Amino acid sequence: MWGAFVPTMKSLDAKKGEAKADKAAAAEGKAEEKAAETIDFSKVKIEPLFEEMVDFDTFSKSDFRAVKVKECEAVPKSKKLLKFVLDDGSGTDRVILSGIHEYYEPEELIGKTCIAIVNLPPRKMMGIDSCGMLISAVHEEDGHEGLNLLMVDNRIPAGAKLY
Repeated sequence: MWGAFVPTMKSLDAKKGEAKADKAAAAEGKAEEKAAETIDFSKVKIEPLFEEMVDFDTFSKSDFRAVKVKECEAVPKSKKLLKFVLDDGSGTDRVILSGIHEYYEPEELIGKTCIAIVNLPPRKMMGIDSCGMLISAVHEEDGHEGLNLLMVDNRIPAGAKLY
């Protein structure tokens, strides 16, 4: 009976505790969203594997690196191209153009860590030199092309080499 009439005190850290509970609830909600996003891979088509083998020396000439997206913007007068300004660990910004605007908005890619091949010769697109290629996974689903830019954990530093 007394418990109903005894005043209780909240700790000074009550708001911090509430914030932690809110963050935990939000994380739980995101986990439920991801569970709801299950993909039916029975409807997905992928390209067949190459039958031609590549010798190790040829493969090892390709320089794959983790790159951090510093800036990303749509290329004017292009429906497909995004212009990326990347940190490749060299201390000099690298510009790569990629035709993925149908799949991504520029602002959602800033700050992401991606994978690029960085030792391709520059290729001019829409008057801009593209110095490399971002790596994406492509598939077909229900007659439409799907594309996912390969993104990795942000703890991987810019310039980390892939083997």
